[in-house]
Amino acid sequence: MLQQRRRRLRRRFGPEYERLVNDRDNRGEAEQELRARQRWVATLDITPLTPESRQTYAEQWTRLQERFVDAPGPAVTEADELVTTVMAERGYPTEDFEQQLSDLSVVHGRTLHHYRQAHEISARAAPGEASTEDLRQAMVHYRVLFQELLDDGDEHHSHPSPAGHEQPAITDDSQQW
Repeated sequence: MLQQRRRRLRRRFGPEYERLVNDRDNRGEAEQELRARQRWVATLDITPLTPESRQTYAEQWTRLQERFVDAPGPAVTEADELVTTVMAERGYPTEDFEQQLSDLSVVHGRTLHHYRQAHEISARAAPGEASTEDLRQAMVHYRVLFQELLDDGDEHHSHPSPAGHEQPAITDDSQQW
């Protein structure tokens, strides 16, 4: 039974399971925390976006990517703000970054490392310690979670662009956005 519960947690949290196990004193403590996260998130009113909201946010992201060319630092800051806005509209608490990570891990554990990396680069961007390539990587990382939040975690991982054409998801760091 313990092995079954462990497999379910691994499947649900993906890489976040291993990250937490490595961060804690023991596996049981990490698994207890993951179950507590599940119970907490179950109390939240997490809802999908309306089709209109999805379209509006997709258009905002497209404009944000266009601004990146001329102002990469501010665009990364705006990407962080846009992801947070989408999270809030979906029903996730957004006051504390660590709590955001914890809450998102329950549904988006497989892509959470992208959000961590993007946030870390964004923090370095403010004092000018991030290169343009770092900032580009941050945008790629933000987009992975952004798309999941828009798509409600759908397996399709694509959504219409403002012109109505399908836009492929960015699933790894080597693809262009």
